Amino acid sequence: MRKTVLSGIQPTGNMHYGNYFGAVKNWVDLQEKYDCFYGVVDYHAMTLAYEPAKLRETVWDLIFNLIAVGVDRNNLFIQSLIPEHAELCWILNCFASYGQLTRMTQFKEKIQQAGEDGFVSAGLLDYPVLQAADILIYRADYVPVGKDQEQHLELTRNIAARFNNQVGKEYFVLPESLYTETPKIASPADPVRKMSKSLGEKHYINVFGEPDKIRKQVRSAVTDTGDTPEGQMSAGVANLFELLKAAGEIAAHESLLADYKNGVLKYVALKDAVGEALAAMSEKFRTNKTALLADKKLVKEQIKDSSAVIRKRAQETMRDVKELSGLLNVKF
Repeated sequence: MRKTVLSGIQPTGNMHYGNYFGAVKNWVDLQEKYDCFYGVVDYHAMTLAYEPAKLRETVWDLIFNLIAVGVDRNNLFIQSLIPEHAELCWILNCFASYGQLTRMTQFKEKIQQAGEDGFVSAGLLDYPVLQAADILIYRADYVPVGKDQEQHLELTRNIAARFNNQVGKEYFVLPESLYTETPKIASPADPVRKMSKSLGEKHYINVFGEPDKIRKQVRSAVTDTGDTPEGQMSAGVANLFELLKAAGEIAAHESLLADYKNGVLKYVALKDAVGEALAAMSEKFRTNKTALLADKKLVKEQIKDSSAVIRKRAQETMRDVKELSGLLNVKF
Protein backbone atom coordinates (compact mmCIF):
# COMPACT_ATOMS: atom_id res chain seq x y z
CA MET A 1 0.00 0.00 0.00
CA ARG A 2 1.41 3.39 -1.01
CA LYS A 3 2.07 5.97 1.68
CA THR A 4 0.33 9.34 1.63
CA VAL A 5 2.00 12.73 1.16
CA LEU A 6 0.38 16.10 1.87
CA SER A 7 1.74 19.48 0.89
CA GLY A 8 0.27 22.93 0.38
CA ILE A 9 1.21 26.14 -1.34
CA GLN A 10 -0.15 29.65 -0.86
CA PRO A 11 -1.48 31.48 -3.93
CA THR A 12 1.03 34.19 -4.72
CA GLY A 13 1.76 35.76 -8.11
CA ASN A 14 3.94 34.27 -10.81
CA MET A 15 5.94 31.13 -10.09
CA HIS A 16 9.69 31.65 -10.19
CA TYR A 17 12.51 29.12 -10.38
CA GLY A 18 13.12 29.41 -6.63
CA ASN A 19 9.55 28.15 -6.05
CA TYR A 20 9.80 25.53 -8.76
CA PHE A 21 13.14 23.95 -7.87
CA GLY A 22 12.60 24.47 -4.14
CA ALA A 23 9.19 22.82 -3.89
CA VAL A 24 7.03 22.27 -6.96
CA LYS A 25 9.45 20.04 -8.89
CA ASN A 26 9.56 17.88 -5.79
CA TRP A 27 5.75 17.62 -5.93
CA VAL A 28 5.97 16.36 -9.49
CA ASP A 29 8.60 13.75 -8.61
CA LEU A 30 6.80 12.49 -5.48
CA GLN A 31 3.69 11.59 -7.50
CA GLU A 32 5.52 8.58 -8.93
CA LYS A 33 5.99 6.95 -5.53
CA TYR A 34 3.23 8.21 -3.21
CA ASP A 35 -0.48 8.99 -3.08
CA CYS A 36 -0.31 12.78 -3.07
CA PHE A 37 -2.68 15.50 -1.94
CA TYR A 38 -1.56 18.97 -3.02
CA GLY A 39 -3.56 21.95 -1.83
CA VAL A 40 -3.67 25.57 -2.91
CA VAL A 41 -4.26 26.91 0.58
CA ASP A 42 -6.27 30.10 0.14
CA TYR A 43 -7.45 30.18 3.78
CA HIS A 44 -3.78 30.63 4.73
CA ALA A 45 -3.45 33.53 2.30
CA MET A 46 -5.90 35.51 4.46
CA THR A 47 -3.68 35.61 7.57
CA LEU A 48 -1.79 38.70 6.36
CA ALA A 49 -3.12 41.75 4.51
CA TYR A 50 -4.37 40.70 1.07
CA GLU A 51 -6.63 41.93 -1.74
CA PRO A 52 -9.94 39.99 -1.72
CA ALA A 53 -10.71 40.99 -5.32
CA LYS A 54 -7.52 39.31 -6.53
CA LEU A 55 -7.44 36.19 -4.36
CA ARG A 56 -9.67 33.99 -6.54
CA GLU A 57 -7.81 35.02 -9.68
CA THR A 58 -4.45 34.26 -8.05
CA VAL A 59 -5.68 30.84 -6.92
CA TRP A 60 -6.69 29.84 -10.45
CA ASP A 61 -3.48 31.19 -11.95
CA LEU A 62 -1.47 29.04 -9.56
CA ILE A 63 -3.60 26.00 -10.42
CA PHE A 64 -2.85 26.44 -14.13
CA ASN A 65 0.84 26.95 -13.38
CA LEU A 66 1.05 23.79 -11.27
CA ILE A 67 -0.59 21.64 -13.93
CA ALA A 68 1.59 23.19 -16.65
CA VAL A 69 4.80 22.14 -14.86
CA GLY A 70 3.63 18.57 -14.32
CA VAL A 71 1.45 18.31 -11.21
CA ASP A 72 -1.36 15.80 -11.80
CA ARG A 73 -4.65 17.70 -11.68
CA ASN A 74 -6.26 14.72 -9.90
CA ASN A 75 -3.94 15.35 -6.94
CA LEU A 76 -4.88 19.02 -6.65
CA PHE A 77 -7.49 20.63 -4.45
CA ILE A 78 -8.43 24.15 -3.42
CA GLN A 79 -8.57 24.44 0.34
CA SER A 80 -11.68 26.64 0.53
CA LEU A 81 -13.65 24.06 -1.47
CA ILE A 82 -13.15 21.64 1.43
CA PRO A 83 -14.67 23.36 4.49
CA GLU A 84 -13.78 20.39 6.69
CA HIS A 85 -10.27 21.86 6.95
CA ALA A 86 -11.65 24.80 8.91
CA GLU A 87 -13.95 22.57 10.97
CA LEU A 88 -11.11 20.27 12.00
CA CYS A 89 -8.97 23.31 12.76
CA TRP A 90 -11.46 24.42 15.41
CA ILE A 91 -11.48 21.02 17.06
CA LEU A 92 -7.68 20.80 16.99
CA ASN A 93 -7.50 24.28 18.56
CA CYS A 94 -8.78 22.62 21.69
CA PHE A 95 -5.75 20.32 21.66
CA ALA A 96 -3.17 22.99 20.83
CA SER A 97 -1.12 24.91 23.36
CA TYR A 98 -1.36 28.70 23.29
CA GLY A 99 2.21 28.87 24.55
CA GLN A 100 3.47 26.77 21.66
CA LEU A 101 1.69 28.96 19.13
CA THR A 102 3.21 32.16 20.52
CA ARG A 103 6.68 30.59 20.36
CA MET A 104 6.44 29.76 16.65
CA THR A 105 9.40 31.34 14.90
CA GLN A 106 7.42 32.25 11.80
CA PHE A 107 4.74 33.93 13.92
CA LYS A 108 7.39 36.10 15.55
CA GLU A 109 8.78 36.97 12.14
CA LYS A 110 5.45 37.66 10.48
CA ILE A 111 4.10 39.99 13.16
CA GLN A 112 6.92 42.28 12.04
CA GLN A 113 5.07 42.51 8.70
CA ALA A 114 1.95 43.94 10.32
CA GLY A 115 0.58 47.07 8.70
CA GLU A 116 1.02 50.60 9.94
CA ASP A 117 -1.89 50.13 12.33
CA GLY A 118 -0.06 47.22 13.96
CA PHE A 119 -3.00 44.87 13.35
CA VAL A 120 -2.11 41.19 13.90
CA SER A 121 -4.95 38.79 13.14
CA ALA A 122 -5.82 35.83 15.33
CA GLY A 123 -5.51 33.82 12.12
CA LEU A 124 -1.80 34.61 11.96
CA LEU A 125 -1.33 33.13 15.42
CA ASP A 126 -3.58 30.18 14.66
CA TYR A 127 -2.50 29.22 11.14
CA PRO A 128 -0.14 26.43 12.35
CA VAL A 129 -3.25 24.69 13.73
CA LEU A 130 -4.98 25.04 10.37
CA GLN A 131 -1.80 23.64 8.84
CA ALA A 132 -2.06 20.70 11.25
CA ALA A 133 -5.66 20.19 10.12
CA ASP A 134 -4.53 20.25 6.47
CA ILE A 135 -2.14 17.40 7.21
CA LEU A 136 -4.16 15.31 9.64
CA ILE A 137 -7.45 15.41 7.75
CA TYR A 138 -5.87 13.22 5.04
CA ARG A 139 -4.03 11.04 7.60
CA ALA A 140 -0.80 11.90 5.79
CA ASP A 141 2.24 9.73 6.47
CA TYR A 142 4.74 12.25 5.16
CA VAL A 143 5.03 15.99 4.70
CA PRO A 144 7.83 17.47 2.56
CA VAL A 145 9.39 20.12 4.76
CA GLY A 146 12.28 22.53 4.82
CA LYS A 147 14.07 23.60 7.97
CA ASP A 148 11.65 26.52 8.40
CA GLN A 149 8.66 24.15 8.66
CA GLU A 150 10.07 21.57 11.08
CA GLN A 151 8.64 23.43 14.07
CA HIS A 152 5.16 23.40 12.54
CA LEU A 153 5.30 19.67 11.83
CA GLU A 154 6.40 19.02 15.40
CA LEU A 155 3.36 21.00 16.59
CA THR A 156 1.16 18.87 14.33
CA ARG A 157 2.57 15.72 15.89
CA ASN A 158 1.99 17.11 19.38
CA ILE A 159 -1.62 18.01 18.60
CA ALA A 160 -2.26 14.59 17.05
CA ALA A 161 -0.74 12.78 20.03
CA ARG A 162 -2.76 14.90 22.48
CA PHE A 163 -5.97 14.16 20.57
CA ASN A 164 -5.20 10.42 20.44
CA ASN A 165 -4.51 10.39 24.18
CA GLN A 166 -7.72 12.31 24.99
CA VAL A 167 -10.00 10.02 22.96
CA GLY A 168 -8.17 6.85 23.97
CA LYS A 169 -7.38 5.69 20.46
CA GLU A 170 -4.36 5.94 18.16
CA TYR A 171 -6.48 7.52 15.47
CA PHE A 172 -4.25 10.10 13.86
CA VAL A 173 -1.05 9.05 12.17
CA LEU A 174 1.88 11.04 13.56
CA PRO A 175 3.21 12.48 10.28
CA GLU A 176 6.90 12.32 9.53
CA SER A 177 9.14 14.76 7.71
CA LEU A 178 10.01 13.84 4.15
CA TYR A 179 13.43 15.22 3.35
CA THR A 180 14.31 15.38 -0.31
CA GLU A 181 16.97 17.28 -2.20
CA THR A 182 15.52 20.74 -2.67
CA PRO A 183 17.98 23.29 -4.06
CA LYS A 184 18.07 26.70 -2.44
CA ILE A 185 18.02 29.09 -5.36
CA ALA A 186 19.37 32.59 -4.82
CA SER A 187 18.59 35.94 -6.45
CA PRO A 188 20.57 36.42 -9.67
CA ALA A 189 21.05 40.09 -8.71
CA ASP A 190 22.03 39.49 -5.07
CA PRO A 191 23.17 35.87 -4.59
CA VAL A 192 23.43 36.11 -0.81
CA ARG A 193 19.61 36.43 -0.69
CA LYS A 194 17.07 33.88 -1.82
CA MET A 195 15.18 34.34 -5.08
CA SER A 196 12.11 36.42 -4.28
CA LYS A 197 9.44 38.45 -6.09
CA SER A 198 9.22 40.89 -3.18
CA LEU A 199 12.75 42.14 -3.87
CA GLY A 200 11.88 43.27 -7.40
CA GLU A 201 12.11 42.04 -10.99
CA LYS A 202 15.89 41.62 -11.04
CA HIS A 203 15.72 39.18 -8.15
CA TYR A 204 13.66 36.37 -9.65
CA ILE A 205 13.35 34.42 -12.90
CA ASN A 206 9.77 33.70 -13.95
CA VAL A 207 9.14 30.03 -14.79
CA PHE A 208 6.84 31.20 -17.60
CA GLY A 209 9.05 34.07 -18.71
CA GLU A 210 10.00 34.85 -22.30
CA PRO A 211 13.08 32.74 -23.24
CA ASP A 212 15.03 35.78 -24.43
CA LYS A 213 14.32 37.63 -21.20
CA ILE A 214 15.48 34.63 -19.18
CA ARG A 215 18.73 34.43 -21.15
CA LYS A 216 19.26 38.16 -20.58
CA GLN A 217 18.60 37.86 -16.84
CA VAL A 218 21.08 35.00 -16.49
CA ARG A 219 23.65 36.81 -18.62
CA SER A 220 23.48 39.78 -16.23
CA ALA A 221 23.60 37.62 -13.07
CA VAL A 222 26.15 38.66 -10.45
CA THR A 223 29.09 36.26 -10.28
CA ASP A 224 31.40 37.88 -7.77
CA THR A 225 30.76 40.74 -5.35
CA GLY A 226 34.46 41.08 -4.60
CA ASP A 227 34.31 39.88 -1.00
CA THR A 228 34.67 36.12 -1.59
CA PRO A 229 37.59 34.59 0.36
CA GLU A 230 40.41 33.37 -1.85
CA GLY A 231 40.02 29.73 -2.87
CA GLN A 232 36.25 29.69 -2.32
CA MET A 233 33.51 29.70 -4.94
CA SER A 234 31.54 32.94 -4.89
CA ALA A 235 27.84 32.82 -4.02
CA GLY A 236 26.89 34.00 -7.52
CA VAL A 237 28.87 31.29 -9.31
CA ALA A 238 27.62 28.64 -6.88
CA ASN A 239 24.04 29.75 -7.61
CA LEU A 240 24.58 29.38 -11.36
CA PHE A 241 25.95 25.87 -10.88
CA GLU A 242 22.98 25.06 -8.61
CA LEU A 243 20.54 26.22 -11.29
CA LEU A 244 22.30 24.18 -13.98
CA LYS A 245 22.21 21.04 -11.84
CA ALA A 246 18.58 21.60 -10.80
CA ALA A 247 17.63 21.98 -14.47
CA GLY A 248 18.91 18.44 -15.07
CA GLU A 249 21.94 19.43 -17.14
CA ILE A 250 24.25 17.09 -15.25
CA ALA A 251 26.83 16.54 -18.01
CA ALA A 252 27.20 20.29 -18.61
CA HIS A 253 27.35 20.86 -14.85
CA GLU A 254 30.19 18.38 -14.38
CA SER A 255 32.13 19.62 -17.41
CA LEU A 256 31.91 23.28 -16.41
CA LEU A 257 32.66 22.47 -12.78
CA ALA A 258 35.81 20.68 -13.90
CA ASP A 259 36.78 23.80 -15.85
CA TYR A 260 36.21 25.88 -12.73
CA LYS A 261 38.39 23.62 -10.60
CA ASN A 262 41.10 23.76 -13.27
CA GLY A 263 40.91 27.53 -13.37
CA VAL A 264 39.86 27.75 -17.02
CA LEU A 265 36.12 28.42 -16.65
CA LYS A 266 34.77 31.40 -18.54
CA TYR A 267 31.73 32.74 -16.73
CA VAL A 268 30.05 33.54 -20.04
CA ALA A 269 30.05 29.81 -20.88
CA LEU A 270 28.43 28.99 -17.53
CA LYS A 271 25.82 31.71 -17.95
CA ASP A 272 25.02 30.62 -21.50
CA ALA A 273 24.53 27.01 -20.35
CA VAL A 274 22.23 28.07 -17.50
CA GLY A 275 20.30 30.51 -19.69
CA GLU A 276 19.69 27.91 -22.40
CA ALA A 277 18.65 25.25 -19.85
CA LEU A 278 16.11 27.53 -18.14
CA ALA A 279 14.85 28.97 -21.44
CA ALA A 280 14.21 25.44 -22.79
CA MET A 281 12.30 24.49 -19.63
CA SER A 282 10.24 27.67 -19.77
CA GLU A 283 9.41 27.14 -23.42
CA LYS A 284 7.96 23.74 -22.60
CA PHE A 285 6.01 25.07 -19.60
CA ARG A 286 4.68 28.02 -21.61
CA THR A 287 3.43 25.66 -24.32
CA ASN A 288 1.68 23.52 -21.70
CA LYS A 289 0.05 26.54 -20.08
CA THR A 290 -1.13 27.95 -23.40
CA ALA A 291 -2.91 24.65 -24.12
CA LEU A 292 -4.53 24.70 -20.67
CA LEU A 293 -5.68 28.30 -21.01
CA ALA A 294 -7.32 27.43 -24.32
CA ASP A 295 -9.87 25.46 -22.33
CA LYS A 296 -10.05 27.27 -19.00
CA LYS A 297 -13.58 26.19 -18.20
CA LEU A 298 -12.79 22.48 -18.57
CA VAL A 299 -9.70 22.71 -16.37
CA LYS A 300 -11.57 24.61 -13.66
CA GLU A 301 -14.34 22.01 -13.67
CA GLN A 302 -11.73 19.25 -13.39
CA ILE A 303 -10.17 20.91 -10.34
CA LYS A 304 -13.59 21.37 -8.75
CA ASP A 305 -14.21 17.67 -9.39
CA SER A 306 -10.83 16.61 -7.96
CA SER A 307 -11.51 18.80 -4.90
CA ALA A 308 -14.90 17.09 -4.47
CA VAL A 309 -13.31 13.63 -4.66
CA ILE A 310 -10.56 14.59 -2.21
CA ARG A 311 -13.19 16.14 0.06
CA LYS A 312 -14.76 12.71 0.57
CA ARG A 313 -11.64 11.61 2.42
CA ALA A 314 -11.78 14.76 4.54
CA GLN A 315 -15.45 14.08 5.33
CA GLU A 316 -14.64 10.55 6.44
CA THR A 317 -11.99 11.88 8.82
CA MET A 318 -14.38 14.49 10.22
CA ARG A 319 -17.04 11.87 10.80
CA ASP A 320 -14.55 9.80 12.82
CA VAL A 321 -13.16 12.80 14.70
CA LYS A 322 -16.59 14.04 15.73
CA GLU A 323 -17.58 10.55 16.86
CA LEU A 324 -14.39 10.19 18.92
CA SER A 325 -14.79 13.73 20.33
CA GLY A 326 -18.34 13.14 21.51
CA LEU A 327 -19.87 15.54 18.97
CA LEU A 328 -22.98 15.00 16.90
CA ASN A 329 -22.61 13.94 13.28
CA VAL A 330 -24.59 15.02 10.24
CA LYS A 331 -25.12 12.23 7.75
CA PHE A 332 -23.66 12.76 4.28
